[in-house]
Amino acid sequence: MSEPLLVLDNVTKNYGAIEALKGISFSIGRGEVVALLGDNGAGKSTLVKIISGGLEPTSGRMLFEGKEFLARSPAEAKAAGIETVYQDLSLCTNVDVVANFFMGREITRKVLGIPVLDERAMEAVVEKALASAGTRIPSLRTNVEHLSGGQRQAIELNRFVHWGGKLVLLDEPFAALGVEQTRRGLDMIRQVASQGIGVVIITHIMQQAFQVADRIVVIRQGVVAGDVARNKTSPDAVINMITGETLAGAGPAG
Repeated sequence: MSEPLLVLDNVTKNYGAIEALKGISFSIGRGEVVALLGDNGAGKSTLVKIISGGLEPTSGRMLFEGKEFLARSPAEAKAAGIETVYQDLSLCTNVDVVANFFMGREITRKVLGIPVLDERAMEAVVEKALASAGTRIPSLRTNVEHLSGGQRQAIELNRFVHWGGKLVLLDEPFAALGVEQTRRGLDMIRQVASQGIGVVIITHIMQQAFQVADRIVVIRQGVVAGDVARNKTSPDAVINMITGETLAGAGPAG
């Protein structure tokens, strides 16, 4: 069995006397899609922030690619290949697709010794990246504000993959999308995972979890209430884990 991409070992987070996370342990494999489920206040977002450098754990440890890992900022996590995609995304809506794709990584060429943006080269890279992912955008020079939510999400995921991302955390990525855009988004998640990238998706929609996940991890009141392979459980069983009616299957998925 291959080494897990990320291992969480008894991770806790306290806010004074309040225990937000009480000892979270589970792993994520390369190319695996894990749905992280739980009621509001269960600790899902806190856990995602710890993995992605937004918060430091109170105790416990993480291993990333077999090595001790602790990101003290989102920039550190991003440099390691871990990134979070939120509902509102992190794109600049007042510039075009190419500018967003290369934000902070622009290709330049020298003109009379002065570096200028190589727009043609950047556009060619973006066109190839989006085409290989099956993403259709009529014009790469369209400002992002004029694109649909699904197209914006596709740009962000394609950008993440192109720049060597290894683990992507999706926090309610389809909350504002329609049925067809959600379907395309779920297809894209499977495509991202097929390239060996780990995916964690937080969603409150059970159907989405069962459509896309390989494994379902349920967080309840700061602990892992369930860690099961998607094909070995059912929506009713997962709802029971979320509500606390049963802790059956709470051990790591085999």
